[in-house]
Amino acid sequence: MNKAERLNQELIFLSDKNFFQINDLTVEFQISKRTALRDISELENMGLSFYVENGRHGGYHLIKRDLLVPVIFNLEEVSAIFFAIQALTLLSATPFEKSYKHIYDKLLATLPQSQQDYVSKLQESVNYYRVPSITAPNFLNLILESIVDEKIIDVTQKNIHQKLQVFNLLYRNGIWFCDALDIITKKWGTYRCNYFETCQINHDQTNTYTHLELKVFKQEYENNYHNIKFQCELTSVGQELFQKNNYPNMHLKNEHGKILMYGGYNRDEFKYMIDYLIGLGRNVKINYPDELKDAYINELKKIIKQY
Repeated sequence: MNKAERLNQELIFLSDKNFFQINDLTVEFQISKRTALRDISELENMGLSFYVENGRHGGYHLIKRDLLVPVIFNLEEVSAIFFAIQALTLLSATPFEKSYKHIYDKLLATLPQSQQDYVSKLQESVNYYRVPSITAPNFLNLILESIVDEKIIDVTQKNIHQKLQVFNLLYRNGIWFCDALDIITKKWGTYRCNYFETCQINHDQTNTYTHLELKVFKQEYENNYHNIKFQCELTSVGQELFQKNNYPNMHLKNEHGKILMYGGYNRDEFKYMIDYLIGLGRNVKINYPDELKDAYINELKKIIKQY
């Protein structure tokens, strides 16, 4: 670990402490007492505020400030941050008011010109091909707020009113979804956020669940809802397609030299399972159940008839 990285790690190490001694640094970072003293001096120059208590049991008392102590990133770390932001710029809808492009430009402006030129050159060397948002839901920030604050939301979709407590937000193939518990029916479900016609925080928060309790609901749903077991054989290309697009009820394993996709689905998801398997084309062979296999073959015959 070089000096700059060590100083950053020391800042993080001390961030939640009120008091420390030299031995704390020497033990944690495997450095000498002399090096620790030099680091403390540098940390003070960087903005770390403390006063010294002398004596056998003395040390350094940190003075808490409202302002954060700056953390220094090297050029490689800065580049990684910009790559991460750039990979998200195709999201036309986010749970945040400011777009990722706005954040990218704002951060870039804080860098010295030489580093701006370096980051820009790196970005021009990489192309991002991702599915942009197909729809732009209006309530992502409110849904995210309800998740963090563990609050219920009132939503309307297709003139049906529901009270939901949302567990998480999902972004898949250009569409935002959320997993949520219907507070009235106690039924777990996955909802397309763009189908919400109205959405607001519910004023009555007496029947809310903790995030951990919602996680238990979700696990019970996964264990019991997907009650029809299936298994398919995949080619190596099928395995790649699976890795690019799969769902929590689907899993992979290698058995006797074969790549097997297995899991469970619910009767309500039968048609979607067929559509998903059709997308794998020649790279999938259904082992069971027979009804899934027969429906898959019938769907292929319908496709052939179009020609």
